[in-house]
Amino acid sequence: RGWLVASAREELARLAPAERATSKLLNSVGGVLFDQGDYHGAEPLLREALAGRRERLGDRHPDTLESISNLGGLLDEKGDLEGAEALAREAVQAKREALGDRHPKTLAALNNLAGLLCCSKGDLDGA
Repeated sequence: RGWLVASAREELARLAPAERATSKLLNSVGGVLFDQGDYHGAEPLLREALAGRRERLGDRHPDTLESISNLGGLLDEKGDLEGAEALAREAVQAKREALGDRHPKTLAALNNLAGLLCCSKGDLDGA
């Protein structure tokens, strides 16, 4: 797996800044590192992906919403519960606006927020 991440990083380094900002590869490499438990390696990539997508695609684009959820999940795993909660709430609101209250992705975002509040923060009333 290490060679895959190394190859992907090399490919990312070759991309022009505008292309890198919205590259699915950037978010994917961050996701692979997250899945491997390398939160330190994943976080800057997921932050860069979110910032680039916000700037280039806007706050409500599906790729931006994916990045919000991915970074929020990472922050939750790292124990940054305030940061994770802020992103989880943003994801719920944005998905409600973009997709509606009953869309599966909106419901998944609500479930993620409830899990964060209940399991990670112990806020049963908020969940």
